[in-house]
Amino acid sequence: MFETQARFICVFCGAENVADVDLSGGIDQEYIEDCEVCCAPNKIHIHFDEKYFRAVVTSDFDE
Repeated sequence: MFETQARFICVFCGAENVADVDLSGGIDQEYIEDCEVCCAPNKIHIHFDEKYFRAVVTSDFDE
């Protein structure tokens, strides 16, 4: 069973954040989550496989 939350570090201020992960959103997801401390937008890429999910956080919005 997957956890439904992922922890990430804000790429702007370095604060630890918690983001909810929508398990029904498919094996590859991308969305914007604002930092709980500085409110800066963090782009989060989520990938699922059979046993775990991986979250990668970037500040690049020009892709």
